[in-house]
This record gives sequence, structure tokens and C-alpha cells, in this order.
Amino acid sequence: MNPSGYDRIQSQVIPGYGSLARLGVALLAASPLASASGSEVLVAGCGTGSELLEAVAQRPDWRLAALDPSAVMLDEARRKLAEDPRIAWHQSTVEDLLDQPGHQARYAGALAVLVLQSLPDDGSKLAFLGAMARCLRPGAQLLLVDLMQTSLPSLEDQIGAAWRGFQRASGLDGSGPEDHRADLAQISEGLHPIGLSRLTSLVNAAGFGDPARVFQALGFEGFLVQRLD
Repeated sequence: MNPSGYDRIQSQVIPGYGSLARLGVALLAASPLASASGSEVLVAGCGTGSELLEAVAQRPDWRLAALDPSAVMLDEARRKLAEDPRIAWHQSTVEDLLDQPGHQARYAGALAVLVLQSLPDDGSKLAFLGAMARCLRPGAQLLLVDLMQTSLPSLEDQIGAAWRGFQRASGLDGSGPEDHRADLAQISEGLHPIGLSRLTSLVNAAGFGDPARVFQALGFEGFLVQRLD
């Protein structure tokens, strides 16, 4: 995906996308561990840097680790943040990050926005969540935001129609330049949403407590989970 248009297209696809980074950072900044001055915070799947920009603005005292497997996305984030010295950059997955010295149980909090939804539920989701748990200190919180399966099957068709209507009203209808249509297809396809009961099972198995919902807009939901002792 072309990183220069990533945030614009996501805002046309995801209701409330423009506030997600601000909300996520504010929630984590009020959490038991990451509220402390100088906390180390991990941004997994940092993409083009929206959460990093908010973290620097809201909590300039934080020491940030920015993680993304895409070199293209990391380059765009670096450009936006002007190589901020408070940020350590990692072109890596969370699982591979754990192979590097000093990252076990290190972070006071973490953000993973629109990451879990892209992983199939074939062990990949659990591997990601387990790695996130091992990166966090006991008691640290992780914010997850993803497309979820609806808990109200009777409204599934209506929610789907509303989502398509939201995209059209936002100016995104699948027409336009080839790269624009390709970006839309990449966002809309290849997602693996799960329901709340499955999410609860996975985060519990990874070492977190039950998820607490803190955001919802149509099918997109955000949860705070806390690493158990």
C-alpha cells in the first residue's frame, strides 16, 4: 500500500479513525504503569506513525519503541517524526523482537491498532498476543483495536450496509485511480475478525485478563487487556 495515502483511506473506511490514536494514547497514559514518567511504551504495527505522533504530543516523557515489519511504513513514520531520538525503530515482528536482548517484560504499556485483525486464527493471533504479553511488565496494559465479528447476528446485514454507506459518504466508492482501488481492496480483504468470546479465550491463553471494551464504531472495537502477574 502507498503509505502517503494510508491514513486518508483508513479514515474513509473506519468510523472514528481520526480519533483512535488520540484515544489510545490517552487511555494508556492513564494506565497503572504507563502513567509513570519516563515509561517505556511499545507501538506494535506502528504503520505511518499516527500513534507515535500522538504519544510524542501527549507524553513527551515516554520512551517509545516503534515496531513494524514493513520498511516502507517505517520510513514514512520516520519522516513524520523526523528521527525523534526518543523513539527506537524496529523493522520486525513482535515475536522476532523477543529474540533481541532486553525486550522480555520491558514495557509499561503497548498499542496494537489494526494489527490482530490481519492475522489468521490458525495460531498466528495467539502467537502475536503471547509475544506481546512477554514484552510487557506484569500489570501493564495493551490496547487492541480491530474489526470484530458482530455479537448481534440479526444486525449483521444492517451493519455491513451501514459500513458501505459510511465509505460512500466519506468519498470512497472503489472508483478512481488504479492505486486507489487497489488500496481499498487491500484494506477490505485479507482480514480475519473474531468475536468477543474468541478474543477473550486468546488473550487469557496469552497471559492477559479479560478484555474491557473502550471503543466501538460499527464493527470496529477497541479493548484494554492487562498482563497478569
